Amino acid sequence: MLSSAKAPSLAPFEWVALGGVFAIGTAAALNPATIADGPIICPIRSLTGLPCPACGLTRSWVFATHTQWTDAVTANAFGVPLLIAAVVAAIVAVVWRVRDRPTPRLEPLLRRPAVMGAFALWAVYGAVRMALAA
Repeated sequence: MLSSAKAPSLAPFEWVALGGVFAIGTAAALNPATIADGPIICPIRSLTGLPCPACGLTRSWVFATHTQWTDAVTANAFGVPLLIAAVVAAIVAVVWRVRDRPTPRLEPLLRRPAVMGAFALWAVYGAVRMALAA
């Protein structure tokens, strides 16, 4: 007889954490020796030829998951901190789920001054990269 137990639904924070885990797993499965030869998937770079703030994040994560730290930072300086944030989010989501606590809400986290400052710094970084590439 089939169980009528309903699978627990995921909170938005858990979906973000799950997406991070999937991205980390994908990055670890890719070969860092061939990652630079791939197609340009960024629409901004395809249209303008200039790198957006997110350009290089995939390569950065691939290099980082293979402990090639210099290449990771060179690909995108925000790649390693973002990778660390994804790992922390996954750990928090699992621990809070195991302890049967509600996960953090995304909106208040994103409105924290440190997070907003990091986004602003990332935007400046992207603008500088675009200016230097022009």
